[in-house]
Amino acid sequence: MGNSMETEDPFRIRRRGLMLVLSSPSGAGKTSISRAILESDPEVELSVSVTTRPKRPGEVHGRDYYFVDKSAFDLMVNRDELLESAKVFDHYYGTPREPVEAALDRGHDVLFDIDWQGTQQLAEKAEDDLVRVFILPPSTAELEKRLKKRAQDPAEVVARRMAKASDEMSHYPEYDWVIVNRSLEDAIAQVRAILTSERLRRRRQIGLSEFVKGLRSGV
Repeated sequence: MGNSMETEDPFRIRRRGLMLVLSSPSGAGKTSISRAILESDPEVELSVSVTTRPKRPGEVHGRDYYFVDKSAFDLMVNRDELLESAKVFDHYYGTPREPVEAALDRGHDVLFDIDWQGTQQLAEKAEDDLVRVFILPPSTAELEKRLKKRAQDPAEVVARRMAKASDEMSHYPEYDWVIVNRSLEDAIAQVRAILTSERLRRRRQIGLSEFVKGLRSGV
């Protein structure tokens, strides 16, 4: 992503980055929303997960995921190199710790496209840095329509994802914010508004004390 945070701005208050989690049932729109946020905001970086699942058409190792085998994944877990990990649809996913912590220290936000299991683990390790957003579809019929329209998965996989959606949606109370994705454009705007609000929280503006001290001294 961009490097606007590294550009010295004497009027800017130094802040700590946040971990923005977007979760939803498959097909509810979180991936499209994530892409729009990443493309429009240079202060947001994507958390690239490791996974044991096979690559889909168009996916690139290191950009979309780090594709590893099960033994390599288990080694990362044993070394405590993952902030979270979960098994989803017979495959394993996890978030590498080091690049996330480095980004937060630089004042960059890190976007996570993970499920409720991973979100719970992140909350245990980094509650103060976490902003949880759950994306709901406008209806079950629309969710199924979107899954079929993707044409990436065979019919039996779509059926499994629909069966899983009910359980996934039951976890919405564990999130800070909930958005119903009736319109992709509106949902993107709502996530941007959440991001703006959360960046302004006092605890994240770690340079605020220094800034106010300067104001009081006439700087």
